[in-house]
Amino acid sequence: MPRFLYSVFSYLLLPLVLLHLLWRAWRAPAYRHRIAERFGFFNAPAQTHGLWIHAVSVGESIAAGPIIEHFLDHHPELPVLVTTMTPTGSERVRAMFGERVFHVYAPYDLPDAVSRFLDRVQPRVAVIMETEVWPNMVCQTAARGIPVLLANARLSAHSAHEYGRVAKLPQTVFSTFSKVIAQSTEDGARFLALGVPEEKLVISGSIKFDVAVPPALREQANALREQWFGARPVWIAASTHAGEDEVLLAAHKILRQQQPDALLLLVPRHPERFAKVAELIVAEGFSFQRRSDYQQGLGAADVQVILGDTMGELLLLLGCADIAFVGGSLVERGGHNTLEPAAWGLPVLTGPSDYNFSEISALLHNAGALLQLSSAEEVASALHSLMTDSKRAQQQGAAAKQVVDNNRGALQRLLSCIEQALQQS
Repeated sequence: MPRFLYSVFSYLLLPLVLLHLLWRAWRAPAYRHRIAERFGFFNAPAQTHGLWIHAVSVGESIAAGPIIEHFLDHHPELPVLVTTMTPTGSERVRAMFGERVFHVYAPYDLPDAVSRFLDRVQPRVAVIMETEVWPNMVCQTAARGIPVLLANARLSAHSAHEYGRVAKLPQTVFSTFSKVIAQSTEDGARFLALGVPEEKLVISGSIKFDVAVPPALREQANALREQWFGARPVWIAASTHAGEDEVLLAAHKILRQQQPDALLLLVPRHPERFAKVAELIVAEGFSFQRRSDYQQGLGAADVQVILGDTMGELLLLLGCADIAFVGGSLVERGGHNTLEPAAWGLPVLTGPSDYNFSEISALLHNAGALLQLSSAEEVASALHSLMTDSKRAQQQGAAAKQVVDNNRGALQRLLSCIEQALQQS
């Protein structure tokens, strides 16, 4: 009954969903394309009965990358389907895998759309990344005898509280998973409280700790750093949201009073904000260039801010910086992945909002690798201190990398769970 009422409510909301899609399309034109896929209408893949991995957007797609590579390499006979919900996630999947996987948008969580989708792809096993739990998607897939795994699963106290407000529906859905592979014991306890049977819960750690910086990427970053910036001190503000850019640009203005040659790499989280952030940089009086201009051979000799306006290059740009500030944390967004700059051995700065990554933040903070800051003045002070004390910066960066290295191994535990599900399907 709870899922039936949820489905009726979803159909009633469909006009608002379409209006929201039109609004997103106005802000980000990529949302105008392939709309039929969101209702389960697309040409079926040449091969079915494979592995289906659902990754909502860019972050989840990157996290799913090593999983997908494993099965492409070790099971070339197994078709791999990857779904996303956002155009940026779609672009990332295509950039990473091209035609090696079949990719479409996931259907909206309407019974008929989900049914059409499943009829076309007929997966053997479904793997849903992190927190993208849709009731009809999960329950209808499981009802067809298809094992459904929630992988690299995390559930913040905030999200658990929200689920608890409609307890019957989450309990119905979470009890349906074949396996929930959670990042931490705290996440696991919250999943148990929402109805996941204890025998279906696995604590693996976060596969984000298994982030790798390939030697070729390290060489590319070093070359770009030398070519673009030389010996200038560089900090990056990664995955920023509206309301954060103003604070970080103010911090950069304060910093440049003490470090006149300091350079900021400002990388907004969403591409539809690139133009707005460019206007903001100019309004604050900075000289700037876009990252996309560097691909045309332009230089950065007199530039004070570089706008990261390309997709799929964040890991590369992190390698060009000395210090990283990770966004989504000065506003109430719960923070973003701090392990990518940590894997580069960078000192990590964030704001106070980190409920999406609280366990990871605690590990980095306790190791002396992360500073949480609340204002432009605090950010500027921390940057200046690290830029003028190379020994401290190196120690903080080394501590960050050590946290990553000490917690690797989750990927292999997750792969074992998926392999087992495939053998049993």
